[in-house]
Amino acid sequence: MEKKTNCWEFKKCGRDKTNDCTAYPKGGRVCYLVAGTMCGGKVQGTYALKIDNCRSCDFYKGVVVDKTF
Repeated sequence: MEKKTNCWEFKKCGRDKTNDCTAYPKGGRVCYLVAGTMCGGKVQGTYALKIDNCRSCDFYKGVVVDKTF
């Protein structure tokens, strides 16, 4: 079975190792659904507040739109 890429692996943010990411360890494929994740160095809010930013994210596009990883 092929291992799927998580957001912290794609973004190479290092958040998985510091344990300060709300998506780690179980939300790495659905980070856009998890409140309080980091993007651009800023804490993001709830889904409703951040989804517009997520839609322009390469990881989001790869998982949700293109389904390439």
